[in-house]
Amino acid sequence: MNESLFDQIQNDAKYLNLDFSAQEVAQLAMENDLSDENIQAVSVIFSYLKEKKTETIVNTQLRLSRLPLKEPKTFENFDFSLIHGKQTDALKGLPSLSALYAHKNLAFIGPQGVGKTHLAMAFGRECCLKGMKTYFLKATELNQRFSDARKYGRESSAINGLVKPSCLIIDEVGRCVFDKDNTQMFFDVIDRRYNKEGPNTLIFTSNKGPDKWNEYFSEDSSLLCSLDRIFDIATVFMIKGNSYRGKRCETIALSAGDPITIAKTKS
Repeated sequence: MNESLFDQIQNDAKYLNLDFSAQEVAQLAMENDLSDENIQAVSVIFSYLKEKKTETIVNTQLRLSRLPLKEPKTFENFDFSLIHGKQTDALKGLPSLSALYAHKNLAFIGPQGVGKTHLAMAFGRECCLKGMKTYFLKATELNQRFSDARKYGRESSAINGLVKPSCLIIDEVGRCVFDKDNTQMFFDVIDRRYNKEGPNTLIFTSNKGPDKWNEYFSEDSSLLCSLDRIFDIATVFMIKGNSYRGKRCETIALSAGDPITIAKTKS
């Protein structure tokens, strides 16, 4: 059944946080002898306001995400033809955001330059385009953030800020070592996100396989349990191969200074 104009206006008003029911719209139309064209015009205005609010939300989420804006990493500009294997469809299915709604974590593991960070950023950007909060940071930045939080007594605030995003991306796990206290804060974040309601996912990129991650966290009794929570419901993409960075790089050899002359020898 097609939605009436009154229902459309009611739904758009609800999105705009306005208490304006279809019944009220109809009553207003009757009291003011509004024609079908008048009601259609009202519907167009509400629809426009809804689109403007959506655009504002998306732009805000992108700005706060710390994802690149000038040259964004998207699924559209990722060259999937460079990825081969029997399960490439799983990679191509990432734009659906099914992992987010299934509360499934993602990890992209492989050598430098195979597109791990690009894919993670592209997923995060798709979340922003759906109006959901995304946050990107490198493992080294996370480690420093924890250290600063402990220094100024802001541990709770730091942890809460990392639990809130629907999509949290931690890039380059294995580039630094977390001390015991920072390790505990890291897994407090993992534990709270594990029980988080609503669409959410945690994304990691790393040059190291998960079996090597214990080298970068100060191991204690909670480590293995917390790692289990990360990968309890997760998809890990192991990407092998050589870096494709610089494939289109053109090298031009030049010399500077006075022209080089070669002295002629008498025969």
